[in-house]
Amino acid sequence: MKKVGLLLCVLLYVARTFAQTPVPEVPQTGEDAHSFIVANDLGRNGWYEQKTIAELMGGLAEKMDIEFVAALGDVHHFEGVASVDDPLWLTNYELIYTHPELMLPWYAILGNHEYRGNTQAVLDYARRSRRWSPLGRYYAVEQEAGDREKMLLVFIDTTPLIDKYRNDREDYPDAAKQNREKQLRWIEKTLKNSTAKWKIVMGHHPVYADTGKDESERQDMQHRLKPLLDAYGVDMYICGHIHNFQHLQPAGSKVHYVVNSSASLAREVKPVAGTLFCSPEAGFSIVSADDDSLSLYMIDSKGKIIHTITVEK
Repeated sequence: MKKVGLLLCVLLYVARTFAQTPVPEVPQTGEDAHSFIVANDLGRNGWYEQKTIAELMGGLAEKMDIEFVAALGDVHHFEGVASVDDPLWLTNYELIYTHPELMLPWYAILGNHEYRGNTQAVLDYARRSRRWSPLGRYYAVEQEAGDREKMLLVFIDTTPLIDKYRNDREDYPDAAKQNREKQLRWIEKTLKNSTAKWKIVMGHHPVYADTGKDESERQDMQHRLKPLLDAYGVDMYICGHIHNFQHLQPAGSKVHYVVNSSASLAREVKPVAGTLFCSPEAGFSIVSADDDSLSLYMIDSKGKIIHTITVEK
């Protein structure tokens, strides 16, 4: 009888868990579209809305042909990880993103919270996990977009681009060790030499955003990165860090600046100059590209598409 009672408790727990997970709204993409998930600011050990959003991500991946996850930093709050054996790899990642359709490549980059810990361990974990797939501190991946076209995805390491972190040797010891100019030269060369129709750059920190964080962060990104985005036909710059959804396009800019919300705990937001949309909801995004269009769908923790960005050319 005890075993029967225990089994009933387990079944009740599983049923309650699935009952509480909303049914996601599925973006209407073309048959030839190639799609991926964008998620960031995850690591809350399953608390707040992290587990619900993880299930939504898996549910959408089950209904769409999702090819990979772009993990744009701060997978581990608050002090990064100490090593590849840190238990946070289980409580923040492996035991949260358990849906079988999320057993995909996770192209990860470092956020400011990873820089508070062992940054090399974040990269080295790729040798422990078949799906954790950072190719370096910064790297590029070219993907199919429809039948004929390509999309270039440039993953960058933004913490060393910002003086605030480089000057704080105590809390961010690895930031000043990185060769900032070398990375910027690499970004320029990569964008300049690409013939891909669609160009997306992804980093952790925003170039433009409403936020209470230090203005110097955006000033450094505008000074160092923005000229490269403008010069080489970048369609979208996607980031995290601010824990809410924002879509901005400053006057005269052809680049769509996207802040992807936290996949666990979100913050308030208000419109600023250039804001086309903003929302304080937690969630994630889907990016989908085919031969003729590039779209980004912002999805909240209830599984609803709350904003869509589409670029056609």
